[in-house]
Amino acid sequence: MDTRKKYYDEAIRYMENAKGYLQNAQKDGKYYQDKKYVKTACGTAYNGVLIALDGFFATNGVEKPRGRKSVEFYRDNVAKINRKLLNNFNSVYNILHLSGYYDGINNATVIKEGFDQAYKIIDTIKCE
Repeated sequence: MDTRKKYYDEAIRYMENAKGYLQNAQKDGKYYQDKKYVKTACGTAYNGVLIALDGFFATNGVEKPRGRKSVEFYRDNVAKINRKLLNNFNSVYNILHLSGYYDGINNATVIKEGFDQAYKIIDTIKCE
């Protein structure tokens, strides 16, 4: 299995799990009702994006850092390879990681935008 496909499949698996968590959050109108599931969904989706970016980096010759990767590692390396993708990553970081995972925002429109941005990133490593 090629590297891109491996990372892509894993990122999609995370996104599918995240969508399942959102279903458990029970949307009522424009808002999700259970913040626990929203937080879990957002954290899982964000991790799926990081997996996709790891695959993106692996296929573009970016070396893994020693120790823990930081948001700055992702931002710096995405910016070096694809400046447009950096906007998507910043949106995902702000919506899914900060607002969704940490703050538990329950606005369905905002969460949907975070997921849409996540899929745009993941699609960059999709194998044709």
